[in-house]
Amino acid sequence: MRTARISWTSVGATESIERCTVEHSDDGIRIVGEVEGGDHPCRYALRLDENGVFDHAAITAGEREVAIERTPQGWRVDGVARPDLADATDIDIVATPATNTLPIRRLGLPVGGRAEIQVAWVAVPELDVRLAAQRYTRVGPRAYCYESADGGFRRTLTVDGDGFVLSYPGLFERVTGS
Repeated sequence: MRTARISWTSVGATESIERCTVEHSDDGIRIVGEVEGGDHPCRYALRLDENGVFDHAAITAGEREVAIERTPQGWRVDGVARPDLADATDIDIVATPATNTLPIRRLGLPVGGRAEIQVAWVAVPELDVRLAAQRYTRVGPRAYCYESADGGFRRTLTVDGDGFVLSYPGLFERVTGS
């Protein structure tokens, strides 16, 4: 098993710190993190299968909790079937750049490559889950343009060799040494 610890700090008016642990094993990847302070404090645990495909998340924000699963039978939120999420391939938790890693790694885009995806987008602290369209374009060896499919939001993310965000302009920066 290989383990990494990663931390991000917020950029902007509201200060927060996020710490997560990433565990790689033969049967998949587990990412466990906590965001302290800021507008989106929460705790999360994600599980990906051996191919890096999302299959489970548990998220807590204050007194709220949500469990999200992706199974061969479809998506479930708190045990309830969610056919509206059928086209989602990944999860995106608004409070963390850790979830940007999921499509970056899964897609394996070449430089210049582009993909439009659907995600189960999780608002924090509400923990509402909805389908959202996103676009990833690999613009350099370790850089991706991430945007909402409607073009209303766009950032160029830089990532490390494992696809974890180093810089998410205006929102997150990796803490040196993590």
